[in-house]
Amino acid sequence: MAQTIDLDIRGQICPSCLLLTLKELNRHAAAIRGGGTEIVVTTDDRQATATIPSTADRMGFRTEVSRLDGGYRIRIFGTG
Repeated sequence: MAQTIDLDIRGQICPSCLLLTLKELNRHAAAIRGGGTEIVVTTDDRQATATIPSTADRMGFRTEVSRLDGGYRIRIFGTG
């Protein structure tokens, strides 16, 4: 079972949403790529639903975005 890192950044706006997520992505990149870890970002900034997934995708990660009541959930995970 994968370890989940919950990153609740509600109340933040881009670019700080992206920067906070990138910090965690860089810190746990190897574990995420290996499939043992995933990051779940909770945000209320709609712009983050575009900037975070596109950046994570360019870095070789997979993403899923879903709508929550009052916000969004962005799951970032590896291919393995």
